[in-house]
Amino acid sequence: MSRLLYIDGQWQAADSGAVLRPIAPASREALPEVACAGVSDVERAVAAAKRAFTDWKLTSAAQRAGYLRAFAEQLEARSETLITLQMQASGKPRLEAEIDISDAIATFAYYAELADQLDARQNAEVALPDAGYRSQTRFEPIGVVGLIVPWNFPLVTSAWKVAPALAAGCTVVLKPSEITPLIELVLGEIADAIGLPAGVLNLVPGLADAGAALCSHPGIAKLSFTGSNVVGRKVMEAAAARTLPVGLELGGKSPILVFEDCGLDEAVQWIIAGVYWNAGQMCSATSRLLVQKSIAQPLLAKLKVAVEGLRVGDSLQGETDMGPMTSEAQYRKVLDYFAVARDEGLACLTGGEAAEGWFIQPTVYTDVPADSRLWREEIFGPVLCVRTFSDEADALRQANDSDFALAATVCSADLERAQRVAESLEAGNVWLNSPQVVFPQTSWGGGKRSGIGRELGPWGLSAFFDIKHITAPR
Repeated sequence: MSRLLYIDGQWQAADSGAVLRPIAPASREALPEVACAGVSDVERAVAAAKRAFTDWKLTSAAQRAGYLRAFAEQLEARSETLITLQMQASGKPRLEAEIDISDAIATFAYYAELADQLDARQNAEVALPDAGYRSQTRFEPIGVVGLIVPWNFPLVTSAWKVAPALAAGCTVVLKPSEITPLIELVLGEIADAIGLPAGVLNLVPGLADAGAALCSHPGIAKLSFTGSNVVGRKVMEAAAARTLPVGLELGGKSPILVFEDCGLDEAVQWIIAGVYWNAGQMCSATSRLLVQKSIAQPLLAKLKVAVEGLRVGDSLQGETDMGPMTSEAQYRKVLDYFAVARDEGLACLTGGEAAEGWFIQPTVYTDVPADSRLWREEIFGPVLCVRTFSDEADALRQANDSDFALAATVCSADLERAQRVAESLEAGNVWLNSPQVVFPQTSWGGGKRSGIGRELGPWGLSAFFDIKHITAPR
């Protein structure tokens, strides 16, 4: 796999000669170095994308669908290599890595299907109340888009952005995270293999200066960012300076509500999947457990046993249920929250300590006050906080008392109640009696501080269009 920048259809070293030095989080061993893009490299990438846009925007949607389908086929053909790389570079258990690669494949395939439908929709006539006029709708690609993706789901979040952008007819400059840059480079290899026109896709892994250069570049027509609220605010400020459209998928502090009629064993499974998947390093982690008082004691007893039974370790060395923190910085951030928990006097049911290397014990705190930092702030680690509720109204009040509104899970045998609660929850994505299964056909995103806009589904495609209406007398 190439470890250079991919700009204008060519593999290139960074102008400065700088490199990124990623670390395998489970072993803390050095991974292959990757070229580190700087400001001048971003300049070249945007210029290449701008040149390519002139012709790419004129291609038929059917042609673009063919390229997207080829991306999916190439990812499928390389899946075993990519699964191993995802396990190594991110520390994920094999099952999680397999699902990541399957997600990326499914996303490209889905947007190929949507692209196939676009030509028929172009210039569709709009029904007007005045028969003396006719009006047509055009879906036009917005232009060169800057895409910035995080380290917790490499290749997955890239697929969520790259596939709809290319389907819409946009050209792309993608900045992968400096922490997990290796796997995204496969997109450049595939672009070469399928004959994607030069400049349509450009890859510039780099540090914060590369991201800032991308956000402020006058050649960018739209920004799409997934990551922390702190950086998301900076992206939004850069977009505001030029009134650019921006998509932001930011943080979460999501609730999982367990009602007294729910089976305890099933509830424990959904709780664990919601907070310990990817070692809790996911914006949608349901890290606030709200359990009805009448079943709190038996549920927590079962949960303690299950959490302490999770196999934490290096997935390349054996079967595991949870891997390490992906970076030393994230590992230390979680330890800082353990110190806060001790200062606040929180009751720790299990965990609350570091393990060897960058591993963290899966942790549960009980009776956490609603004003605790651990209850209100996104930790991005395997830390679950628990409170009880008395009835449905109390559950909803506590669940919605958050600065975030990304996701939620409802566990109840009363499906009418589960549906009613789901409709009242402030969240962009709600699961009923289920782990967090995500399909390309459904939307992704939230309200409040969780971001702006939606990815996936037809909404993800619409985000890369400008809409034009042409109206004239008949």
